[in-house]
Amino acid sequence: MRKLFKRLLPDHRSVSENRWLRPFASTLLHPRLWHLNRHSAAGAVAVGMFCGLIPGPFQMPGAALLCVLFRVNLPLALITTLYSNPLTIVPLYLAAFAIGSLISGDGEVDFIPPPEFAGFDPVRWASDLAAWAGELGRPLVVGLIVLAATLSMVSYLAVRWGWRLWLIRQWRQRRRRGDALRARE
Repeated sequence: MRKLFKRLLPDHRSVSENRWLRPFASTLLHPRLWHLNRHSAAGAVAVGMFCGLIPGPFQMPGAALLCVLFRVNLPLALITTLYSNPLTIVPLYLAAFAIGSLISGDGEVDFIPPPEFAGFDPVRWASDLAAWAGELGRPLVVGLIVLAATLSMVSYLAVRWGWRLWLIRQWRQRRRRGDALRARE
């Protein structure tokens, strides 16, 4: 699993050579931000899932900040934030609104349908989407926080358990190969 992630994610050198990231090199090149193990991967996915519900272009900067704070794998957290995209953001926000309405008891806020995708003008659509989210108010904010925290905790546990199951499978395969080699002797 580690080999797959290392092949897909950027390395130290690409970050240190990037002219935009050079002022932050001392912070961004901390070894724990690039080390990949069960703990750092689970934390990174949890950070990415939490920050994926932050509105607008603040998802990746928020994930980077939390990665530096918690010292978890930075590239994996940034990639994980991409689960919320123009195709999934409306259903996620609808779920958050429903959760927020249920928790806060704000039954008087009527649901307003989301804006239609504005063809080839994503900037206009993004501003319409922000205005739509703003009109939904408190139930949406409460729901986003609860949904983000829930997705974060569930994904953390899923990655930890999935990684452990993968390791157990690898250990068993290695033991079977060893048993087969000993049986041939």
